[in-house]
Amino acid sequence: MIGRVAASCAALLCLAAAPADSPVNVPEPEGLYAGPPKGYTPPTLKGATVVDAASVAALMAGPDRPVLIDVAAPDRKPSNFPAGRLWLPVHPSVPGAVWMPEAGAEPLAPEREALFYHRVAELTGNDKAKPIVVFCHVECWGSWNAAKRLVRKGYTGIRWFPEGVEGWQEKHETANLRVDPAWKAASETQAGR
Repeated sequence: MIGRVAASCAALLCLAAAPADSPVNVPEPEGLYAGPPKGYTPPTLKGATVVDAASVAALMAGPDRPVLIDVAAPDRKPSNFPAGRLWLPVHPSVPGAVWMPEAGAEPLAPEREALFYHRVAELTGNDKAKPIVVFCHVECWGSWNAAKRLVRKGYTGIRWFPEGVEGWQEKHETANLRVDPAWKAASETQAGR
């Protein structure tokens, strides 16, 4: 009897220790998410369509090719990287995507947010109904935030791709991207380089 009680208690403790924010339980925030960028995300985004890799591939093959926006953060040079060694990070992504690193950050500096909206307007030809697929990595709030920003700005063709690059590369080829030139130039100007 004591063994069964102990086993039951142990099972309850394991359940209590399980993440409360599992993919099924994560509620959609009203505003933008300002917590840790990596973690379980909601299964929905009001005002946007949630898509998988097959849906993204079908959109890309269709007549109204979507704008693909990758907001993944760039890889950081490891602190123990050997001095004098060339650091050449690559960013594999969905072919044809425009990479605006950390455009889904919250908070996002007002000038960066303005640039994000400006670049999206340029990429869509000011067509707020144009299909736009927003993504980063799996379990990344950055793409959720970036897509939410666009929904709030009145874009109606938003597709949020929560599987991100990892979901894409399971069945499709990737391409190494460079940072969008306008995004990079603004970053360098703001950093005072």
